[in-house]
Amino acid sequence: MSSVRTDKEASTTLDDALKPTSRAVDGDAVVRALKPVADDTPEAETTDGFHLVIDALKLNDIDTIFGLPGIPITDLTRMAQAEGMRVISFRHEQHAGNAAAAAGFLTQKPGICLTVSAPGFLNGLTALANATTNCFPMILISGSSEREIVDLQQGDYEEMDQLAIAKPLCKAAFRVLHAEDIGVGIARAIRSALSGRPGGVYLDLPAKLFAQTMDAAKGKASLIKVVDPAPRQIPAPDAVKRALDLLKGAKKPLILLGKGAAYAQADADIRALVEKTGIPYLPMSMAKGLLPDTHAQSAAAARSYVLQEADVVLLIGARLNWLLSHGKGKTWAEDKGAKQFIQIDIAPTEIDSNVAIAAPVIGDIGSCVAALLGGIDAKWAKPPTEWTGAIAERKDKNLSKMAVTLAARPSPMNFHSALSVIRDQVKARPDAIVVNEGANTLDFARSIVDMYEPRKRLDVGTWGIMGIGMGFAVAAAVVTDKPVIAIEGDSAFGFSGMEVETICRYNLPICIIVFNNNGVYRGTDVNASGTADVAPTVFVKNARYDKLMEAFGGVGVNATTADELQKALTEAVASRRPTLINAVIDETAGTESGRITSLNPATAKKK
Repeated sequence: MSSVRTDKEASTTLDDALKPTSRAVDGDAVVRALKPVADDTPEAETTDGFHLVIDALKLNDIDTIFGLPGIPITDLTRMAQAEGMRVISFRHEQHAGNAAAAAGFLTQKPGICLTVSAPGFLNGLTALANATTNCFPMILISGSSEREIVDLQQGDYEEMDQLAIAKPLCKAAFRVLHAEDIGVGIARAIRSALSGRPGGVYLDLPAKLFAQTMDAAKGKASLIKVVDPAPRQIPAPDAVKRALDLLKGAKKPLILLGKGAAYAQADADIRALVEKTGIPYLPMSMAKGLLPDTHAQSAAAARSYVLQEADVVLLIGARLNWLLSHGKGKTWAEDKGAKQFIQIDIAPTEIDSNVAIAAPVIGDIGSCVAALLGGIDAKWAKPPTEWTGAIAERKDKNLSKMAVTLAARPSPMNFHSALSVIRDQVKARPDAIVVNEGANTLDFARSIVDMYEPRKRLDVGTWGIMGIGMGFAVAAAVVTDKPVIAIEGDSAFGFSGMEVETICRYNLPICIIVFNNNGVYRGTDVNASGTADVAPTVFVKNARYDKLMEAFGGVGVNATTADELQKALTEAVASRRPTLINAVIDETAGTESGRITSLNPATAKKK
């Protein structure tokens, strides 16, 4: 355990020295008596708040911190690094927070984001809220002003009641005021982040806390090793039977896999459930790769058809939110009759959130899937061939049409021709992690780039936001040491582009591909007023994003053809050098808001 020491001085008193005796006392004897007497008592060993925070994290097998140094946590970052932790320092706290969230998803351990107070805390809070929405375990640790000054609003440096602000936006929030409580605070944060439905937790550490000292032995004893923070939650047998009975009676069953299924790391059982039942499955974007996208039972290429036609749908780690049209409406052919849903979820309050759930199965995904598997034997009847055959027919037709489109080599490139190159590279390197954000860049990549292994695709998630790209890419490279391919729209890249310096500084094996079509959605909008300003959605024409990477010592490539893109991408993945490819895309390619155009309100006013 790291510690600091304080000196303990020994002394004697004048009264003791001059105490009468029966013997004669000379002057030298008095002088000798007044000198301090050596004390052989061992010096007391102490520790402080800085080291207790570090020791508490290390005790719980947390070895990486993502953050940005500054008052009052600069020395904490230095000490953590000196104590063997990996400290990845970003250029902006929001991206450090996104990295922590992605690390939590990939590792099932809470990712740690460390920020300064007030504005730094607020920057990290955006990522914390996004992590909570996506059920990623993350802890935002921020330094803060002293309570007595904040409560009286006396105007401290970066004064803010951070705990009060964080509470509504995360799963839990705690403040530690005394060094002896650091162990409890971190233990509670870890357990809150991981238990039940995972999420984001805020931990407030006022500046005075770090310099507090206490006895080292007592400090060590105050730390807590969290035991079983995410205990198994076994589903009720009657719930499992109800679900199996419903599946048995289905004529057109469908399994829908969400990112919760990927997070659960119950890969073998999920695959066994799909294959033993013979039920077609549809993966949400971050569940791609739980089974290879090329699997015979994948219905991804017939998505619209299976959502409309299925009569019983088993949801594993997926929510019936806006990404699935709330389980109703045209997407689900509601006019043809309501579906029956089986939903596996650890949170009972999620059930019936949008439509009635006929068979809720409450528990952790691993335990629930294992329980369902236990009820499936060799006598289990596979789905009718009329259902699986109809899906196969539509898949083949759609995949054949897509193959023709992907084979084309227009000049300049469009989304399909550029993504076909990335598709081939991921097929050759299925261990590579794909990070993806944008509008059209996201939509096309999700359907074109096949994934072959679980947890190899990270994207914008439940909120569908932009700005996660570089943070997610850094986290993926740091916690897996696998090559990362970040597929970025030029607008999306702008949110976190300065983190290319971070990528170069840590020499991470990340290849960024910026789909550059000169604007948001496309680069062809015109300013209707006729003034000199360009339209709000238009960027600088023919920008060279590759030069930004070169500025920090990475490899920059300007690719105007599919062949140039293929060569640059292959070299980047093989070399593991930080690389940015400026992929020049036809500026007329793309549609307004991508596939969610319907969510973008349009004016009804006519001039």
